[in-house]
Amino acid sequence: MKRVTIKEPLTYEGIGLHKGEKISLKLIPSENTGIIFKRVDLEEGKNEIVLDIKNTFDLTRGTNLKNEYGAAVYTIEHFLSALYMLNITDLIVELNGNELPICDGSARIFIEIIEKIGLKELAQSVEPIVIRTPVSITKGDKHIVALPYDGYKLTYSIRFDHSFLKSQMAEYEINLETYKKEISGARTFGFDYEIEYLKKNNLALGGTLDNAIVITKDGVLNPDGLRYEDEFVRHKMLDLIGDLKILNRPIKGHIIAIKAGHALDIEFAEILSNI
Repeated sequence: MKRVTIKEPLTYEGIGLHKGEKISLKLIPSENTGIIFKRVDLEEGKNEIVLDIKNTFDLTRGTNLKNEYGAAVYTIEHFLSALYMLNITDLIVELNGNELPICDGSARIFIEIIEKIGLKELAQSVEPIVIRTPVSITKGDKHIVALPYDGYKLTYSIRFDHSFLKSQMAEYEINLETYKKEISGARTFGFDYEIEYLKKNNLALGGTLDNAIVITKDGVLNPDGLRYEDEFVRHKMLDLIGDLKILNRPIKGHIIAIKAGHALDIEFAEILSNI
């Protein structure tokens, strides 16, 4: 499979989820560099953060990267999910802050703005990760399994001890058409009882009903309701696709996840990197 970048630079501005600050994002075509995040608000020479599993840290509420100088970029999973689906392997991502814009809480906007300017196939190739024998990881009641499969398929199951959100399961062939229709628009979510804790800890300061689903004991606060009846599990699939993009290689296999999450996703990516 050929490496891919974008045809021309593009810019986008939006709010960061956790700091609530306006973020200016500029995507610049590159060749054979991999994905590099560049913090233009920090000292030149120490402000580049390479998309590499070794640079991941603090995976509690998102997927984050940090370089050896401490320059960090937070909440990259939705953006990476879009990059995976567009097969983009090489890109310079300039940011004037420490997180990606949250957009509407999904990956849809990233897909739309990149598709508008188009993609450019490069001469070099990228080696896919092919699942030839079953591999798995388990931590308590969280599991991820990968099985041999001619294509890319995801099966995901979530379960919560909650009066409204209990369990959901979804399964999709992962291709761009299905992703755009069924997964890309699924938004991030949280519970109403978490809001006070998050704000006290200077998290989710940019969170609103325009960019997240807030779950109450008997429904959601969002006036327009849900985009899909099972939007929650679809968003978890979106996250998993983005988290496994940390390897910057296409995947061929059937991945089954049960109550996973960013930390387990990245541990599983480490296993896949050794296949």
